[in-house]
Amino acid sequence: MKQKNLKLRTFTCAFKSIKTRLLWVVSLLILLAACQPSDKNSKLQQIKKANVLKVGILFNPTSYYVDIDTPAGFEHDLVRNFANYLDVEIELIPSYHVSELLPKLENGTVDILVGGLAPTKTRSEKFRYSPPYLNISQKVVFKQGRKRPNSMEDLDAPITVAAQTSHHEKLLSMADEYPNLKIEVAENSDPNEILEMVMDGTVDYTIADSHNLSIVRRYFPDISVAFTVEKKQQLSWLLNDNYDDSLYAVLIDFFGEMNQSGELVALEDRYFGHVEKFNYVDTRLFMRAVDKVLPKYKDWFEVYAGDIDWRLLAAQSYQESHWDPKAKSPTGVRGIMMLTQPTAKQFGVESRLDPEDNIRGGSVYLRKLLKRIPDRISEHDRPWFALAAYNIGWGHVQDARRLTSKLGGNPDKWVDVKNQLPLLRQKRYYKKTRYGFARGDEAVNYVSNIRRYYDTLVWIDQKTTEDESIASKKSDAVQENKLQQAL
Repeated sequence: MKQKNLKLRTFTCAFKSIKTRLLWVVSLLILLAACQPSDKNSKLQQIKKANVLKVGILFNPTSYYVDIDTPAGFEHDLVRNFANYLDVEIELIPSYHVSELLPKLENGTVDILVGGLAPTKTRSEKFRYSPPYLNISQKVVFKQGRKRPNSMEDLDAPITVAAQTSHHEKLLSMADEYPNLKIEVAENSDPNEILEMVMDGTVDYTIADSHNLSIVRRYFPDISVAFTVEKKQQLSWLLNDNYDDSLYAVLIDFFGEMNQSGELVALEDRYFGHVEKFNYVDTRLFMRAVDKVLPKYKDWFEVYAGDIDWRLLAAQSYQESHWDPKAKSPTGVRGIMMLTQPTAKQFGVESRLDPEDNIRGGSVYLRKLLKRIPDRISEHDRPWFALAAYNIGWGHVQDARRLTSKLGGNPDKWVDVKNQLPLLRQKRYYKKTRYGFARGDEAVNYVSNIRRYYDTLVWIDQKTTEDESIASKKSDAVQENKLQQAL
């Protein structure tokens, strides 16, 4: 029996005695107590007793993926923070399809379901939504090269969506308004697989969530936005819709604390803050350079990166010189890592035009800057502070951190400091700093560009690994089939 659905009825008949009234009240209280779980049996207490939070999570670029054996993703990190909040371990049950995870939530195999889930009427009838934590929009997309449609009426081919998704339900709700709308439902594909189908031409149109689209377009630049079908969608986690409010109540506290502390904003910036702006030409040029130019220097990036991710060093080098070993700026910095003469001399670079020597020197310099970052700054933010210092100098970064603190921000969070760095151009601010004027806005763009290039290189590695795994499984299946036939 659900306590929240219990309604007291007003009885028109009068009780004949006070005793009868008292008996009725006592019976009602007993019934309510029976319906309400004890603390020992609440869902929250069950999780704490087992010391594990079981999470159904979707594999996709925004929720959960594995990068060089390290799990990552916005939803993954948010779940990890929640588990730390509860002081329990995490057991992840991943899948590419929400349709596979919904039954696991319904039968109690998982405690919560996460993965960039927008509310739908169908899910609301069976499950309960956590407090929302991210606002997105939904957009119709297509491959560049065909005429851009401006509305559903302009679609000249079917629009394909994954089954049991918010995209699917959104289209069904529009069917009466657009009777000529042709909808194709992919039962065995997830939204990202459908985006790949758009790229290879097997699908004409689909719907994409804005935060996912901003990441995917870094490596699928030919995906174009047609129009918006839903301006605001709030993402939430899914819970079982039962009489037990314990898990929902603690989620209210958790998201409230994440908002108040600024951790939720910082996490959002970590994954999405650098991908809002999309430059089609730049992205195409980068992808072309990855294929044709990067292989010449990849080994040196790997050798000299040390404890830095070589892909971050390569991304920085592309931002500096587009991997041109003879690059030269008007200010005299040179080479593939664009070193100044004093910096080259300091780190023993004999010729700035020698790509191997230049990469080595740039790597040593970046590692030195990383060591200057205070230990209290998180591992996720440390590279961005170091890269900003590479661009405008550590002194100016320190000025921006002090300015951030004076203006009420957190000097140890990149999401706050990057908002104040551009102020170093304004005299009323830089005249009060230790190192004076700086092109702080350029440093912010510098770091954002590197982060986008880095994300693309990470995705390429993931895609290569996945393709190799699929090829290996197919090969094993062929061998197994041959063996069975031989027997």
